This record gives sequence, structure tokens and C-alpha cells, in this order.
Amino acid sequence: MNSTSTARGWLLARAPLWRGLAASAAEARARTLGFDRAGALLVGYRRLARDLASARRQWPGGTITTALESVYGTYHALVNRPPRNTRAALLQMLRSDVPAGFRSIQQPLRWIVLLMVLSTGAGWWLVTAYPTLVGLIASEDMIRHVERGELWTDGLLNVTPSSVLSIRIFSNNIVVSLMAFCSGIFYGLGTAYMISLNGVMLGAMLAFTHQHGLDTRLLTFIAAHGPVELSLICIAGAAGAALGDSLMHPGPAGRLASFQERVSGLKGLLGVLCVLLVGCGLIEGYVSPDDGYPVAARIAIGAAWWFIMWTALTGRLYGRPQTRRSLRIAA
Repeated sequence: MNSTSTARGWLLARAPLWRGLAASAAEARARTLGFDRAGALLVGYRRLARDLASARRQWPGGTITTALESVYGTYHALVNRPPRNTRAALLQMLRSDVPAGFRSIQQPLRWIVLLMVLSTGAGWWLVTAYPTLVGLIASEDMIRHVERGELWTDGLLNVTPSSVLSIRIFSNNIVVSLMAFCSGIFYGLGTAYMISLNGVMLGAMLAFTHQHGLDTRLLTFIAAHGPVELSLICIAGAAGAALGDSLMHPGPAGRLASFQERVSGLKGLLGVLCVLLVGCGLIEGYVSPDDGYPVAARIAIGAAWWFIMWTALTGRLYGRPQTRRSLRIAA
């Protein structure tokens, strides 16, 4: 009799707590919890586990035990669920994953930059030695403009609004960068081709405008967006070369595992590259064709954007990772 009375009193005392815990579990499934609410959920989880252990001893297989097991299962799933893509997860990616991916491509990046420089020099030499070869690089309209002593970019804002021009430019830049990356699956040969092609085109146009005394104006035009744009294309090319290297030297895990690991390590870096290329497109659409910006302002904008690019890729732009607060769970 005393045992039954004690059990009944225990049930009556704990029932409101269980109902509250069941309601809290439903709330936790519906939205993201703050630090304090998450701590309270963990406290409830421990209390529920203790009560369930007592119920299993007193009423194994009983209705009360089954109900508690259901609530406990819900709490167990909540406590052990993977973290959501919250602001903290995004900052973690920007502060850690992106810099790690950038560091992992330093070696191929040196080779890609060297390839870009050499191919630019080759393009300059080819058009200087054989001027007619510029027809393989530039359109007839571009050639006519330069031969008249004008850049093909002159009066661009009078034809196309800056907003439309920016969308076209950053869309093209993103496509070029993604192609430089994705073509790395051909054991890096596709990336080498894309970088060489862009370098030859750059060198050829610089040589062609130099022959007509327009090279300074062309450099002025690209001063604001060119340094970052070319850097990002080289970085995308280095990521593509790293992709090819994962296929050529897969290691004991095999090509598929090596390829998946490399892609996973670089996906955050590629996302940041695309965002930075959007910025380049906006600068090229609004600043570069506008004669109202003096050379000093263009150089300052280009240097500032390059600095932002560098700090973003190295994780310094987002500040230091915050120290996690300790969570004390009371019984």
C-alpha cells in the first residue's frame, strides 16, 4: 500500500514536468533555439532520462513508460540532430573552410599565374610580330574602333545601361571561372587551355592597342576591375588544376573519394569567388566606362577591391572566430 501511494504521488508530481517537456520538444522542432533555450532543453533531456529509468524499473512496458519513451526519443533526436545552416555556420565556413581551401591551392596557383604571364607574353609577341593575327582574337567591330583611334568601350554607357552591362559582365566572368574550374576534370588540361587562351587574348589586345597608341587608355579602363578579375580567374584555374591533381594522384582511397574530398574542400572557396566576381561586374559596369572617374580614383578602387578579395580569401575579412561559451547542464 505504501509503495503504491508513493508511486502515485511521484506520478502526480512529475506529470506537469513531462507535459511541459513534450510541449518544449514540439517548439524546438519548429524553430531554431537560442543559447538559453537550448540549455534548458538539455537540462530537461537529462531529467527525462532519469525519470524514464525510474519508470522502467517500476512499470516495465506500462503506459506511462511507453509515453515517456516517446518523449525521450523526440528529445534524443533533437539533441543529436546535425547543426543547421545558420549564421554561425556561415561564419565558420568563411573563417575556416574558405581559407583552408585557398591555402590548399597555393602550389597550383603559382603554376597558373606563371602560365597566365607566359601566355600573355606569347599573345603580345604574336600580334607584334604578325599584326594580322589579331583578327583571330578580336571582332571586326573592335578592330575598326581601334584603327580609328578609339576603344571599343568608348560610349558604352550610351548604348547599354550600367545595370544591364554589369549583369552581362559578371555572368560572363562567372561562367569563365567555373569553366576554368570544371575543365580541371580533364586531368588539368582543360584548365591549362582556358588560362592560356585568356592570357593570349589579353596579351594580343594589349599589343594591338599599343600599336595604335591606345594601350594607356585600355589600362586605365581596366584599372578598377582588372586586377581582381584576373586574380580570381587564376584562382579558379588553380582550383581546377587541384581537381585534376586529385584524379592523377588519388592515393589509396581511390579516384572517386579523392575527387569528392577535393570538391568538398573547394566549394566554399568557389562561392566566395562568384560573389567577388559579381563585385567586379558592378565595377566594370558602373565605374570603368564612366569617364568621370579619374585615373587615381580607378587605381584606388582597384586596390581597395583587391584588398577586400585578399582578406576574404584568407578569412581576415570576417574577424576572428568567437570563443564558444561553455554550457553547464544542471541536474
